[in-house]
Amino acid sequence: MTAEKKFTLDRILPFLAVLALPLSLFPVAGDWGWWQGWTFLGTNVLFSALSRGLVAKKHPGLLRERASFIGNQGTKAWDKKLVPAVVLLPLLIMVVAALNRRLGWLPPVPLWLQLLGLAGMLLSMAASTWAMLVNRFFSSVVRIQTERGHTVVSDGPYRVVRHPGYAGSILGEICIPFLLGSYWALIPALLVIAAVILRTALEDRTLQAELPGYREYAGRVRYRLFPGLW
Repeated sequence: MTAEKKFTLDRILPFLAVLALPLSLFPVAGDWGWWQGWTFLGTNVLFSALSRGLVAKKHPGLLRERASFIGNQGTKAWDKKLVPAVVLLPLLIMVVAALNRRLGWLPPVPLWLQLLGLAGMLLSMAASTWAMLVNRFFSSVVRIQTERGHTVVSDGPYRVVRHPGYAGSILGEICIPFLLGSYWALIPALLVIAAVILRTALEDRTLQAELPGYREYAGRVRYRLFPGLW
């Protein structure tokens, strides 16, 4: 793949993940009045804009870092393969939920559980935004950002788990199927969670091997994602 194509892919992946692909699922659902779908889309777009604005104010350099998904120098080869999967695999959750809407697969999800899914999705986004605001090295790819003075971050949510952004992401993947009214969408959600856990393990191993002070930090904060578990 040429550098120009990489640059193009870097730029279009966030747009596809946040707006274009979710919007395209309404024809799949066969229902432009699918309120759960509009709630998901609106929440995703608004929170993404809010998060970007807050990060731009506190860490303007981080937005430039996150703007490149694949082309950043020093990105691990394995992460170049994982990033598109982690970004685009959630589309499967939405596809299954949209088909569930069209075909009426049972069992139905009660309204209270859909609202609980929305609350969990909001909590997930808030957790990820908090992690970005605390960590100015919260890149979209796994690499040691030597040119940005990469150091260990141990404040805020990083006092509880070593990868709070991924923990928030996993919470969101669990809650989205409920918000969209589809138990069946939990199946692809598990695939997404498996990919996130794999990336967490590989990233944590990289940081322990290459980032000064991280191994000591890992000795103090024992858990990667789930307090008391892992």
